[in-house]
Amino acid sequence: MPALRLTLLLAALCPSLPARQAQRREPGRIGLSVAPAQGSLMGIYNGEEFVFEESSWYLVNLLKLLWHYGLNPLRMYMWVEEILDKFMRIYRYQTHDYAFSSNERLLHALGGNDFTRMLNQTIDEAMQKAGFSHKFINEMVCPAMRVNYGQGVTINGFVGAVSLAGVESGLWSVKGGNKLVCTGLLYASKAEVIPGTVVSIEPKIRPRPTGDPVKLYQVMYNTTSGLTGDTYDIVVIAAPLGHKMADITFKNFNPPVPEFPNPYHQTVTTLVHGRLNASFFGYRDPSAFHLGAIFTTENPKLFIRSLGVVSPVEGAGTERNPSSQLAVWKVFSQEELSKEQLRSLFSSYDSIQVKKWLAYPQYSPPERLPPIILHDDIYYLNGVERAASAMEMSAIAAKNAALLAYHRWYGNTHLIDQEDLHEKLKTEL
Repeated sequence: MPALRLTLLLAALCPSLPARQAQRREPGRIGLSVAPAQGSLMGIYNGEEFVFEESSWYLVNLLKLLWHYGLNPLRMYMWVEEILDKFMRIYRYQTHDYAFSSNERLLHALGGNDFTRMLNQTIDEAMQKAGFSHKFINEMVCPAMRVNYGQGVTINGFVGAVSLAGVESGLWSVKGGNKLVCTGLLYASKAEVIPGTVVSIEPKIRPRPTGDPVKLYQVMYNTTSGLTGDTYDIVVIAAPLGHKMADITFKNFNPPVPEFPNPYHQTVTTLVHGRLNASFFGYRDPSAFHLGAIFTTENPKLFIRSLGVVSPVEGAGTERNPSSQLAVWKVFSQEELSKEQLRSLFSSYDSIQVKKWLAYPQYSPPERLPPIILHDDIYYLNGVERAASAMEMSAIAAKNAALLAYHRWYGNTHLIDQEDLHEKLKTEL
């Protein structure tokens, strides 16, 4: 599902603004390439009518934005850019091998009190304090939250800003599917992958050949061959430890490994191969309906959060008028759609696939972020999701954990939790 696309419309408002483009790297070591960009017209539906419909004419879109929202879209672009500029510091810090022992310290090193404050207020509160109009927040910001995180403008300000970063141009995907990033990295790392499910972790003390004791962790996991296990010096957990999530038992830890009651939010994805019913959205003539992505505002009568045409991972084109053609539509909803709801959304369909999943945390500021260090040499990546859940956040958390584990193992304390890194690194250069 594509995110809202406003940046292209903002360039004419201020041509000198430097649009942040995603870096199009060469295929490199894992041989991936960028999928051709797919575009479809977008509309925002409030349950009764479209409050915004994208036109294929650039100037028409620009005038619509100015008429309905004034300079709010431009101000949002600049507001998000300022946050992203601070956030991007993490890559420089990690290039210089700096690590952080907690998620709060990491965020504070990037954006100071501004970032930590955003965890304790909603995106609605943060944007109202920044001077954005109530109409703009409800009709433009809220749909972005609903499509990206299945929740409205009550999510915390930081994850809200991350969600709004998706309105920028230059976003891209991997040809063949983004899952190839994971498989490619596993292959490139030459890691030994054990296909099994971890069931327990227990600290052990074993003697070295010299007789000195050494601390290890015994990890037990289920495989097709049955229950087995091994011992490790360092353990990194990259799976949510909330209730009924990873379901890993921590045995004989003193003090015990803390529990994380933070709930995750259920999203139901329904893939439908069929023809959209344009009359559901108030169109009597299906041939006049040209939207391929529909986002929604808050309305208790709406049983969907968003729907849009799915582009093939190989980058094949999509129809300009998808409602009159058979297409694969992806529908996001809170609950599984009933047959009556599907019949109202689609004039006809021949196949349906439904997937329920706990997609991201249920955000409710003020947020309390789980620790990174669970025990002496056990590190937890998914705590960063309480700040914002995204592939990029997980990658940052993974590198931070690797650097942190290395520095703590070898006693490089000068590379952990350093303050004012932005100023220090500017001075070094």
